[in-house]
Amino acid sequence: MKEVPIISVGQAAALVQSGQTLLVGGFGMTGNPVHLLHALAELPTHDLTYIANNVGEAGIGGGRLLRHGQLRKAVGSFFTSNREAVQAAQEGRLEVQLIPQGSLAEALRAGGAGIGGFYTPTAAGTVIAADADTRTLNGKEMVFVPALRGDVAFIRAWRADTAGNLQYRLTEQNFNRAMATAADLVIVEAEEIVPVGQIPPEQVHTQGLYVDYLVQATLTPADLGSSADVQGSSKRVDESRLNMARRALKELKSGDVVNLGIGIPTLVADLITPQHGINLHTENGMLGVGPAPEGGGAMEYPVNAGKIPVTALAGASYFDSADSFAMIRGGHVDVAVMGGLQVDEAANLANWAVPGKPLLGVGGAMDLASGAGRLIVTMVHTDPDGTPKIVPSCTLPLTTRGAVDMIITDKAVFEFIGGQLTLTELMPSATLEEVRATTGAKFAEALG
Repeated sequence: MKEVPIISVGQAAALVQSGQTLLVGGFGMTGNPVHLLHALAELPTHDLTYIANNVGEAGIGGGRLLRHGQLRKAVGSFFTSNREAVQAAQEGRLEVQLIPQGSLAEALRAGGAGIGGFYTPTAAGTVIAADADTRTLNGKEMVFVPALRGDVAFIRAWRADTAGNLQYRLTEQNFNRAMATAADLVIVEAEEIVPVGQIPPEQVHTQGLYVDYLVQATLTPADLGSSADVQGSSKRVDESRLNMARRALKELKSGDVVNLGIGIPTLVADLITPQHGINLHTENGMLGVGPAPEGGGAMEYPVNAGKIPVTALAGASYFDSADSFAMIRGGHVDVAVMGGLQVDEAANLANWAVPGKPLLGVGGAMDLASGAGRLIVTMVHTDPDGTPKIVPSCTLPLTTRGAVDMIITDKAVFEFIGGQLTLTELMPSATLEEVRATTGAKFAEALG
């Protein structure tokens, strides 16, 4: 069995040429090849096309390349967490191409498998799919997504053997596995490099035939910036938001596979106990998500899609982002609970584009909204200025069309019964007159 060359981080970075397309693994800073990126940031390499879920924190990981002006274009699903990326895009210094997170993962997997692309229901009818080839297949509108490949891939593994076989730790598979297959030159930074045979064959996640070079790089909290210290929130939660979370929990049944979005849906996780029998899924690659740990940060535990450390329940499993979104698109996730900016009379949802801000972060929202078996939206009933969020027709960019099953607000519960928006329940302290006055959409009433 041939051995893969082990080189220094500086030697590895020097293999990237100006003008090339660079694939970069990681979800946030989890599984991020930060040492390779920082070494590249010390070189004059420029005009790079950077393909990753995001560009890291400001000045950390890919954020350092951005700060040094080495990126021409960024392709990914979520850039809004890096203010420098937002500013660079607004000023025209960085071209940005948004791809829904699941489509990004599948496009990389397709690129690595020699497939030209694929059709997906994700993003159908949205601005993301504006120029895409769209067809109706099996009764569903599908959007064509071309495969993605790169010249060079930087990925991170927990362990590598000298033949290049890789093993990932916890939720660090994310985009690393697919990217290891989809570049002409694959460079891996690994926490530990061991002799052949030290990684059992059944624990090899990426086979050595994909890997060209290895770099040994020990991760420290300083390498991850603020991500290393992220903890679950302990601040006092508004009672009306907790009421929404409690009401959403009533819709979840024992045995359900459930994905919880960011914001109010996250509160549902704090209410779930083992007795509920609910299997939580997080799109960055984990099934069987448990509560936040008592102490410890992102280096000691798996993280959820909000990049918050979590624990793993008995029977939990880890996988990569491509497999995770295959579960979602394939209808294997029973319920998604998501936040919302607007829902309209046709069960359309808008929740990814914030008014007045650049469109730089779609994440996994479109995949989840169109792929989950049932979609529950939790949101406050009106904007702070009193503008209704349940409207005749969404005016914000759509996340998905016709997919919402239930809306839970601080004032009421609505369901789409026979395709009609229907008020089915009032929340504590809310009155029917108040709901009528603050709801922009027409609705039927079926209060029990």
